[in-house]
Amino acid sequence: MMRNFLNLSDAGGDAVAAMLADAIDRKAARAGWPKAKPDADKPLADHVLAMVFEKNSTRTRASFDIAIRQLGGVPMILDAGTSQLGRGETIADTARVLSRYADAIMIRTDDHAKIEEMAAHATVPVINGLTDLSHPCQIVADLLTIVEHGKALPGLELAWLGDGNNVLSSLIEAAGLFGFNIRAGCPQGYDPDASFVEAARAKGARIDIVRDAREAVAGSDLVVTDTWVSMGQQHAHNKLAAMAPYQVDDQLMAAAKSDALFLHCLPAHRGEEVTDTVIDGSQSRVWDEAENRVHAQKSVLLWALEKL
Repeated sequence: MMRNFLNLSDAGGDAVAAMLADAIDRKAARAGWPKAKPDADKPLADHVLAMVFEKNSTRTRASFDIAIRQLGGVPMILDAGTSQLGRGETIADTARVLSRYADAIMIRTDDHAKIEEMAAHATVPVINGLTDLSHPCQIVADLLTIVEHGKALPGLELAWLGDGNNVLSSLIEAAGLFGFNIRAGCPQGYDPDASFVEAARAKGARIDIVRDAREAVAGSDLVVTDTWVSMGQQHAHNKLAAMAPYQVDDQLMAAAKSDALFLHCLPAHRGEEVTDTVIDGSQSRVWDEAENRVHAQKSVLLWALEKL
């Protein structure tokens, strides 16, 4: 079977744990190196990664580009606006063609059905760089950040504030795989996808959806948020009003454990979901988290291409 990485469960807990271990080792081995220098073993030498962007990107685009280069391979970038996807060529036909040019395909898009269609018609592994449903590559980087800062995943208490979006869906999926718990503070009408919640609970994770921000954060090891209005979403004014009580500020962080960490996948809308004093504060690990996209995605690529 093709090793597609559309959600964390496609790999499973053992494989994601192997990715984290590999990422830690590869990151340590590169300490002090120039960013463009390939890893010593060049495990993906002579490989091509096709990257398809139907949504704008900074971290996903830059990190996958650097990741494949550090593994010894070559990136190929396609934007919807400058490729035939923007003129109506089907996802299926694009998958068939890119499979002839590349060894793996990463796509960042909106509707999750598109990436499922890509995987159904590609003859090389397909990796989810983001969809409206989930964001598994981000969560591998988040887990890497959590572990390298001394937090054990089993039994971890994670607080989420704001929209029950794609990032939260993948965090909930990770909770089921690694045995940690999530209290999500979300306004009415913005709960996370029920299928992810049910699957994680079935694996023994405690997933609580609460309406009070302080209740969500109380006693937590980790406080996580994201932008309240994602690209292309409508009715932003109403949504921002509903989200306002869930802003992560110093007072809210004080309700977490004294050694709690703050994460945000970025980009941040400072003054909306998080204040400057939190994102730039001593508990924030967002810049490590952003860097770790490179290290995590290298290991995702190695798993997908059966090198891990």
